[in-house]
Amino acid sequence: MLGAKKDFEGVLLVDKPTEHTSHDVVARLRGKLKMKRIGHAGTLDPSATGLLVMLVGKATRMSQYLMSAEKEYTGTITLGQVTNTQDADGEVLETRPVPELSEAEILAAMQSFKGDQYQTPPMFSAIKIDGVPLYKSARKGEDIEREPRFIRVMQYELKRWESPEVDFLVRSSKGTYVRTLAHDLGQKLGCGGHLKSLRRTASGDLRVEQSTTLEDLLAMPLTELEKRLLPVHQVAPRIAL
Repeated sequence: MLGAKKDFEGVLLVDKPTEHTSHDVVARLRGKLKMKRIGHAGTLDPSATGLLVMLVGKATRMSQYLMSAEKEYTGTITLGQVTNTQDADGEVLETRPVPELSEAEILAAMQSFKGDQYQTPPMFSAIKIDGVPLYKSARKGEDIEREPRFIRVMQYELKRWESPEVDFLVRSSKGTYVRTLAHDLGQKLGCGGHLKSLRRTASGDLRVEQSTTLEDLLAMPLTELEKRLLPVHQVAPRIAL
């Protein structure tokens, strides 16, 4: 029928740019595809880049399956500065000298975070307590008691050490706050630290190399964008929609 609305379906891998929230990406794609049934499988902070797994149409039903996948990140930690958000967007609370650390010392500290553990979510997070997101309470200067969450860190590797910056790769379970890992590493090394930059490189078997930039997706014809949609059975063959 002439003018009939087309419903798209599948998994779209987006390389999220910085200064965009995950919801911003959802909104832009809803406008592009002229459909509301679009979601994502795992939030990235606005300053983070990399793989954002978008679910289009009926693929939204597999949200929980994909959100539970292991995640892989690369990034940079700045030692010597503690911020209230545990990343570079926050206010500097404390500055300390960075000792002369060897790569072996930093790697040993990183390795101590591997395995099963409980992590306390940061105050600047979207977790709701009594219906109020923690970041709203944090902006008022409040410090709310948070329930530690079970996480697993499978890999935490040193990629570069050039004081005061540490480049790393981490692979962890869902729900892990990488900026908290950065903060905690700084505390363990005795000088404090915060997450300077973060890029998600993988979610389960899906990798950022398979993704397309948001800018390119928004510029391409719908017929070309449709070709980028991965079939649900290819991404999650055991899930029947």
